[in-house]
Amino acid sequence: MSLSTLNHSRVAARPLKRHGALGRAIGLGLAGALATLTLATPALADKTPRQIQVQANATIDVAPDQATLNARLWERTPAQVQGEETSGNSDAIKEARDRLETRTGELIRTLENAGVDSKQIRAGSLSVRPDYMQTASRGEDSAPPKVRTQVERSVSLTLNELDRLPRVLDALTAAGVDSLDGVSYGLQDSNAADDRALEQALERARQKARMMAKTLDVDLGDVVNIQETTAPRYQPQMMMRAAEADSSGSSAEYRSGEISIDAGVSVIWEIDD
Repeated sequence: MSLSTLNHSRVAARPLKRHGALGRAIGLGLAGALATLTLATPALADKTPRQIQVQANATIDVAPDQATLNARLWERTPAQVQGEETSGNSDAIKEARDRLETRTGELIRTLENAGVDSKQIRAGSLSVRPDYMQTASRGEDSAPPKVRTQVERSVSLTLNELDRLPRVLDALTAAGVDSLDGVSYGLQDSNAADDRALEQALERARQKARMMAKTLDVDLGDVVNIQETTAPRYQPQMMMRAAEADSSGSSAEYRSGEISIDAGVSVIWEIDD
């Protein structure tokens, strides 16, 4: 190898040494940055929000101002031995249906005469079904099973004046309804009652939060989250209490009781520093 060639090799090798030193410096810098980031992470994790979370419930009792009644009327064809129905059965069904429609019309007119608004009366559609009759067996001589056809209609009505209830019940009895499913009491404006229950639940939550903050010697900040845990709801009450008429001939009394409405909330406040 000549001298010029050897000198050229030494000169070309110097940048490689500088590059190696630069790489080591960059590597040490990155390692230091990562170490700093790792040390800072626990400090950031310790800064959790300072909050107070409160759950509260409220129940209000409301007197109902609406009553719903459900009655049913039905007619039946003569019983026949099952499996041996005659061709005249269709005529018997038509006759039963005609009697039913007549009775339904009379019932609706009776209710209107009792002061019920015609818009509050709902007559259901016609229902036809077989009615299987149980026959008693005497030893080995058991009577063959019999069946008849029952045609039925439902009539429901809503009263917004509860003082009319006794008169309406008397009218239903006089009309000879075959079934009366009692009285269901409810509210004309259930949303207003729901709002009252929810307001009381929120007020209770605020009272609890203030008491907790005072006891722990902290200050409440802004509300950061509100959630319903129990949506306001109520079930119409099925209550009817009839008092026997006394010697003066006073009518029976019907008491609706009260409707309970529950509401629940969960509220989160910040704690001021």
